[in-house]
Amino acid sequence: MGYLRQYQVTLACSLGNFIIGIVFVWPSYTLKLYTSANTTLLAEPLSETQSALLGSLPSLGAMVSTMFAGVMLNTLGRQKVGLCVAMPFLLSWLLIDLSSSATLLLLGRFLSGLACGVCFVLAPVFISEIADQSIRGLLAAAPTAFYCFGVLMSFVMGWTLTFKYIIWTNIFLCVLYAALILSVRESPVFLLMKKNEEEARKSIAYYKGLPVDSKPVLAELSRLKQQLMPAFELLTVTADGKIDEAEKEKLNPDHADVSIGKMPPFKMLLFSATSRRAFTIVAITISFQVMMGMVAVQVYAAEIFHRAAPSLSSDMCSVLFALVLLSGCLSCAFFSDKFGRKPLIIGSSVGVTLCLLSMAFLMQTNIGPAWVIAVLILIFCFSFMFGAGSVPYVLLAEVFLPEVQNLASMLLLELVWLLNFGLVGVFPFMIKFLGIHGSFYFFAVFGVLDILAGIFLVPETKGLSREQIQEALQGRRKT
Repeated sequence: MGYLRQYQVTLACSLGNFIIGIVFVWPSYTLKLYTSANTTLLAEPLSETQSALLGSLPSLGAMVSTMFAGVMLNTLGRQKVGLCVAMPFLLSWLLIDLSSSATLLLLGRFLSGLACGVCFVLAPVFISEIADQSIRGLLAAAPTAFYCFGVLMSFVMGWTLTFKYIIWTNIFLCVLYAALILSVRESPVFLLMKKNEEEARKSIAYYKGLPVDSKPVLAELSRLKQQLMPAFELLTVTADGKIDEAEKEKLNPDHADVSIGKMPPFKMLLFSATSRRAFTIVAITISFQVMMGMVAVQVYAAEIFHRAAPSLSSDMCSVLFALVLLSGCLSCAFFSDKFGRKPLIIGSSVGVTLCLLSMAFLMQTNIGPAWVIAVLILIFCFSFMFGAGSVPYVLLAEVFLPEVQNLASMLLLELVWLLNFGLVGVFPFMIKFLGIHGSFYFFAVFGVLDILAGIFLVPETKGLSREQIQEALQGRRKT
């Protein structure tokens, strides 16, 4: 029963990522309806600037809201933040459905972006706090898989449904998301942070499917309390009032006092050796993930598919592309707890690098048929989502202490939004000065760097408790 409730939380949180996938793909098949001279959706067709904003405003909204997501999670709690996310999602689709004004249409897109930014932070935090370590890898990979599933279903809806039915389907999904969030219980970690130990114990028992007074529940409660006040994160306050980081064994009578419970998350992220190392590892792998150029490859994929198989419709190619992304992500979800995180990220990065180098060489030399490059793009997509594109988000949910989880998630996801925004902005100039083949060679460099990061930096977290992961980050445990 406990596992089912953990799956329930994962489904509730991941449905938000499913909606995000739809939000970002939606303009690809509806923009032509808004720009047509004969459009009946708006009072007048969208201008070029408005058309660009239709696609980019969700990213801008997400960049803004991500900055406040950590504060919201620590103040309101996971469940209430989920409900707050559902409201702008729902309002955005209602504005799109009911308005004939370009301004309100763009406002709706911005509101959806605000929801996207918070949702991306909420899902890994909530799931990591209720997941048993035996299935943590599977559950942590679910939000990314649901995002890919949302991309796939968005393309399918654009292919098969009318404009109004697409909007109404999304409104229904927003209501369903709110209902699922209402059906789950608050995270025990948040309840402990708010000093509500009794409710935290009930929450642990609920998610484990055990009696409140059972030994496993009491042991988990004790473990979480220690995580929220870990011994190796104690701060020593010297006679002159200066705060230094200290290991437990370094504490001695010369220290005037010990501060153990009031350290702000930002200071802990700065002064805790394990938190700094965890942040560095995830920041590096998540940056390399962006810089391997998946966004850019998506931009170029349509033209390549058209050259390789002109008889296929653009809708069919889009669905095929999204299906491969989803397959890679699902494979990562199912194999991450079997093979571990390190083998997936290393093997995936090897595959990505080889595909990028092969595509760059074929484009540079113009040898071989066009369908070879199309096949390489699909292999690239699968390889990317199998590890390099998914494992960093699994690590994001695993390697941080509860005190810094929200702050670290907020900062790292803000980094993702900024890098994606920057890469999409400079990619046209890369093509102009380097050519498409030169751009792919550039992306391949980051594939090589990700291989090295996987070998030398990434700790193996498969099946480890948070305490064991902290030991691995300290170098006291072999990974």
